[in-house]
Amino acid sequence: MTDDAQVRVFDALKATPTPVRYLLGGVLVNQLGAFVQTFLVLYLTFRGASVSAAGLALVAYSIGSIFGTMLGAEITHRFGPRTTIMTAMAASAPLVGSISWLSGPGMLWPLLVVVGLAGLFTQAYRPAAAVLLSDLMPERYQVMAFSMMRIALNIGAALAPLIAAVVILVDWDLLFWIDGGTALVYALLAFALLPKQAPHAREEAEAAREGAEPQASGAETGTGTGTGAAAPAPAADSGSAYAAMLRDRKYLLYLGAILLGSLTYAQGHIALPLQLAADHYPTSFYSTVLTVSSVVLITCELKITAYLSRLPKHVRVITGHLVEAVGLAVYGLSSRSGAFTIAGAVLVVFGIMIAAPSMFAHPATFPAAVKARYIGTMQAVGGAASALAPLFGVFLWTRLGGGFWLLCGIVTAAAGFLALAGVRQPSEPDPAKDAGPRTEGEPEVVGGTS
Repeated sequence: MTDDAQVRVFDALKATPTPVRYLLGGVLVNQLGAFVQTFLVLYLTFRGASVSAAGLALVAYSIGSIFGTMLGAEITHRFGPRTTIMTAMAASAPLVGSISWLSGPGMLWPLLVVVGLAGLFTQAYRPAAAVLLSDLMPERYQVMAFSMMRIALNIGAALAPLIAAVVILVDWDLLFWIDGGTALVYALLAFALLPKQAPHAREEAEAAREGAEPQASGAETGTGTGTGAAAPAPAADSGSAYAAMLRDRKYLLYLGAILLGSLTYAQGHIALPLQLAADHYPTSFYSTVLTVSSVVLITCELKITAYLSRLPKHVRVITGHLVEAVGLAVYGLSSRSGAFTIAGAVLVVFGIMIAAPSMFAHPATFPAAVKARYIGTMQAVGGAASALAPLFGVFLWTRLGGGFWLLCGIVTAAAGFLALAGVRQPSEPDPAKDAGPRTEGEPEVVGGTS
């Protein structure tokens, strides 16, 4: 966003269309019951499975999740976001609910198949939600909209373990029945409340059918796509869409930033607990660190996003990565004082709040003909990084100790420079000189930056 007027939180909330509110509400409800990935290993070992079998099940879920985002992107492109969300959630519900029935002895292979499919369909809704969000939200508030979605996900992620702690006291199996139930509720909400197709997305689809170029929707304004390269032509099939993506060097740099940034960010949940245990902190201290991080993120992200809205996107992403890099490096001082751990966590969260909304909104700045696939690819890369993060973290932390966090900081800074190169726009002439004064309140659109 490069409009002269700063985006304000209240204005963004007021401008949020009713279908977007329904969409975000469904995301929150679904996330409140998202227990599989967090509690699958604990549940299977509780039911008598070996640690290796439980770990294999988690790997199956992660692999399914990676392919699920790609599948979701294809379904979204062909049938629309609403149909994708309904189908993915309706398929996910019975799969997740049946995990408890397949956790007994001799059921490992059926369990792996069901868990893998559960990961596939559970994550397939995410590209559709992102596409619908970008189609429905006014151009001026695109980045704020993705910040809202992140907050909905984080509120759900913060409350879900508290709900699970109560549910486990009653019955472990209830975790998966509730998870399946929330997925089914989301499917019903999508059927009843979400539009079949966003208005301007419908217009672009009709234009594509008539053989015309799709009208730019903030990503294509004569200067190129959201990456600053030439806009991809409307793709009739997935092969040409992904071939165009592979030729887009700026987008590949952006994907590299997503990969490296996701690898290092995940270490706050993987290597940091190991670090604190090695430094003889009580388990409750790590819970305190997580609570502080969640509270800061949920209460501050919208305000931070609004405050930084006047800065160019590339400035936001590089600044956020560098702040996060400092925070990760500070974790290496945890052995000296717990205050360093808290300070590192706050810096990491602030870095995420500065960079992440723009990073996650970036694929949505591409034309409708390729948008879903660009979003799905970004989410698949992030999912692959999350799946690899435990191997990366545990292997290197056991060898580097406190120096591991300095490495994480360096890698995150490198991700920031990749992101800078991937999202930066070429210099533009002043549109006010070429097109005359804008109508009051009309946002300025510069090469897909939002």
